Amino acid sequence: MHRPHAGARDTRDAPHRNERTRPVSTPNAAPSSPARPPVTVIGLGAMGTAMAEALLAAGHPVTVWNRTASRAEPLVARGATLAASPAEAVAASPLTVLSLLDYGAMHDILGPVDRSHLQGRVLANLSSDTPERLREAARWASGRGAELITGGIMVPPPAVGKPGAYTFYSGPRAALEEHRETLAVLSALDHRGEDPGLAMVWYQAMLLVFTSLLTGYAHVAALLGTAGVKAGEARPYVADLLNAVAADGPLGILRELTREFDENAYSDALSGLGMMAAGTEHVRDAYREAGLDDGLPAANARLYAAALAAGPAGDGRHPVLEAIRNPAP
Repeated sequence: MHRPHAGARDTRDAPHRNERTRPVSTPNAAPSSPARPPVTVIGLGAMGTAMAEALLAAGHPVTVWNRTASRAEPLVARGATLAASPAEAVAASPLTVLSLLDYGAMHDILGPVDRSHLQGRVLANLSSDTPERLREAARWASGRGAELITGGIMVPPPAVGKPGAYTFYSGPRAALEEHRETLAVLSALDHRGEDPGLAMVWYQAMLLVFTSLLTGYAHVAALLGTAGVKAGEARPYVADLLNAVAADGPLGILRELTREFDENAYSDALSGLGMMAAGTEHVRDAYREAGLDDGLPAANARLYAAALAAGPAGDGRHPVLEAIRNPAP
């Protein structure tokens, strides 16, 4: 996933901001020490391979394992060691980084591993799943004598180890600090709390922003395309709108919505709930009229209709936020 828009105002507290902007090693950086600790990488899809490459380039002895062993061949050619089994892979290093489809894959791979191989090891799972599954996995690891650090890396594989890359982490901070220098090769570290589910709460929230932007722009291109307009003509308008929404000017809606959400300070003056509900219906109808998929426009229209029907709560709570928090049966 890409990092959120760089022009957005950073309102996080300084300690987290400093963690995010901490200099990280890049795959082209020369090792600063001849004795880097060994690390294991399990899962050699695009992301896992990028992580293993960055660690190798930084001078770490890297052990790898993948269900399809042939995917490890380019890494072995660069100096990685291919483990014969998951047990051998975990036993090879104090830290194992996992990059898998989901947490179920971790259980499938490490479930049969004898407890003796997991005892005292730290697992850093950067796979995607739900927050509760991360919490369950932390309990599972603890029951086998291991510690689980959960994470969500906020860049695509080509950006691993590059400036601007960062990862939301959660779980035992002491374990994260123990392996900070190794994990910093991959990205800056942003520890969100001891609750192992927090990394995925943050990751999925930011992923929704990102995917909504992608699908929203695809909808822009589709609708304008029905009028013979190319996406390139729309791009500067979209970019200007995104910058304006995130800035502090007259269209700085992100700042104002944040205040309304956090302070229960809703005011219909910002855009007018009735006007927004009608507008989202018109957008939906335009897509239907053009013969385009109306799933996203219809979802927006339903949400605003529910908020309008419920009306302001009277205590400053934002009606759209409340409609999301309390979905209709």
